[in-house]
Amino acid sequence: MFDKILIANRGEIACRIIKTARRMGIKTVAVYSDADRDALHVAMADEAVHIGPAAAAQSYLVIDKIVEACRQTGAQAVHPGYGFLSEREAFPKALEAAGIVFIGPNPAAIAAMGDKIESKKAASAAQVSTVPGFLGVIESPEHAVTIADEIGYPVMIKASAGGGGKGMRIAHSAGEVAEGFARARSEAASSFGDDRVFVEKFITDPRHIEIQVIGDKHGNVVYLGERECSIQRRNQKVIEEAPSPLLDEATRRKMGEQAVALAKAVNYDSAGTVEFVAGQDKSFYFLEMNTRLQVEHPVTEMITGLDLVELMIRVAAGEKLPIAQDDVTLNGWAVESRVYAEDPTRNFLPSIGRLTTYRPPEEGPLGDAIVRNDTGVEEGSEIAIHYDPMIAKLVTWAPTRDEAVASQAQALDAFAIDGIRHNIPFLSALMHHPRWQEGRLSTGFIAEEFPNGFEAPKPAGEVARRMAAAAAAIDHLLNERKRGISGQMREPFQLRFENERVVLLGDQRFEATVETTNDGVVVAFADGTEWMVESDWLPGEPVWTGTIDGEPAAIQVRSLLNGVSLQHAGAAAEARVYTRREAELAALMPVKEVAGSGKQLLCPMPGLVKSIMVTPGQEVKAGEPLAIVEAMKMENVLRAERDGTVQTIQAKEGDSLAVDAVILEFA
Repeated sequence: MFDKILIANRGEIACRIIKTARRMGIKTVAVYSDADRDALHVAMADEAVHIGPAAAAQSYLVIDKIVEACRQTGAQAVHPGYGFLSEREAFPKALEAAGIVFIGPNPAAIAAMGDKIESKKAASAAQVSTVPGFLGVIESPEHAVTIADEIGYPVMIKASAGGGGKGMRIAHSAGEVAEGFARARSEAASSFGDDRVFVEKFITDPRHIEIQVIGDKHGNVVYLGERECSIQRRNQKVIEEAPSPLLDEATRRKMGEQAVALAKAVNYDSAGTVEFVAGQDKSFYFLEMNTRLQVEHPVTEMITGLDLVELMIRVAAGEKLPIAQDDVTLNGWAVESRVYAEDPTRNFLPSIGRLTTYRPPEEGPLGDAIVRNDTGVEEGSEIAIHYDPMIAKLVTWAPTRDEAVASQAQALDAFAIDGIRHNIPFLSALMHHPRWQEGRLSTGFIAEEFPNGFEAPKPAGEVARRMAAAAAAIDHLLNERKRGISGQMREPFQLRFENERVVLLGDQRFEATVETTNDGVVVAFADGTEWMVESDWLPGEPVWTGTIDGEPAAIQVRSLLNGVSLQHAGAAAEARVYTRREAELAALMPVKEVAGSGKQLLCPMPGLVKSIMVTPGQEVKAGEPLAIVEAMKMENVLRAERDGTVQTIQAKEGDSLAVDAVILEFA
């Protein structure tokens, strides 16, 4: 076994690998760029080596720097994590030449499976079901359109060396193919250094289901069940679960056996994932194989009880797999939510800045469930523009899917983040979506259910009643604290606050009576219902936790002028608690109108201007592209919202812009 390994990665996955290595008694070496000097993975590792500037192309993607870091520290092996160099055939070859072990598959397997075109040819030869498509290299947009016309729409344009949704577009017409080809090729070149793309038939209403495999250097390969990854946005996974609510045991076995056959065909000897696109009728077709550890590997670990990182390390050290296929059992259900630094209310555009608050839910038992949080940040960490915007992966396990989903929803409610925009409100809303809860999934789920983007829904029904009760209890606690403030003209015992209250929750009105008891606060609503509210919450804490009517609840709380902002169960509202007279007066106050942005195109997120596509004096129509801004490795096309004439252009190609910076103005 190794004494010391180097992790050629950063963030969440580097911290995840360090935890397993530490448990195995293996010392770790972290590498870091200028942007990651104070990162959590650097602090956790036994040693750390600086490898260059913030840009990944000058640090994490430079093979020679990783090899040199191994030489400096005496690291005997390298775990690549996911992304960066994890699927570069040249990386394990360079390590081998330097006498360093690669904790991953052999270079030949990476070459066979890492190239999406060649992997489909190998899958077809191994009798694995494949999607109809053109597997040759496409040289021009015109060639792509010709192929798409022959296959039939819709089609998927995909980078041959791609992964993680980068360099991927879905096209429903010849025009979309031409534009998608250019964007996919550009993203592929910047993300992977390889601009080759291919075209294949896009399966309508598909599901994304993948099989986890693990092989050793002695010819043994097993599959560890499946993961459902159909909840995606822009071809990037948002929520994953294991097992899949679609599959039965017979289909699971067929998919698993095909995945193993493909892995054995290329002498696969590490952890890897064979991805399939599946129809609602349980038909399935090979999509690609990722020759690395997947982002979503924790859900497989939770239902199998296996540590995939440990298995990878042991296999790389030459050990045989400790399990055979018959030893693999699936227990319970696991759900993972990817917490991203992005603004779901602004079309999920990236957000950067410092985490002024980072308070994840407590890991460990939650009733019959288990909470796990894999992260690479801590309070005070900086979310930079240079890398993937992932903050954490929140995972819950429970005996059944319903319980795992309910536990995930509760854990998300208890996850407090401030300082940047993030997608927790969106994830929370997804957990409460009826279609998600029923398991009626497809890769088009988000586009279909949120066609106009996301805005946190207004609370309704029992959710609204719980939030109103919590708001009343919070206000009551604050009033009691006011009685104890020293230096008042009247002594505390002379003060009496009215217990008849009006809770304004957004545009909803709740009349209630609030009383303190030995057990907590009783909130009695006008319809006669009484709810006991119990909590140890203190003012200033970002999450209110306690029980409402005997049921555990977690509610996000932020102070407002004369009120609090609340988020719970996917809903959000501003809550203000008044006396009856105060409520009458508040109703007379005018509502301030929000001014519009006028005739300007503003940069919707921090990013790099890749292209300005118009000139001063040019007339544009609604929907026409105006500029392309790159942020966190994704290119975003900014389009005209209405017809108009470009007056002036304030930005140029290569500029780094802040949020709401003016790109151009209209006449």
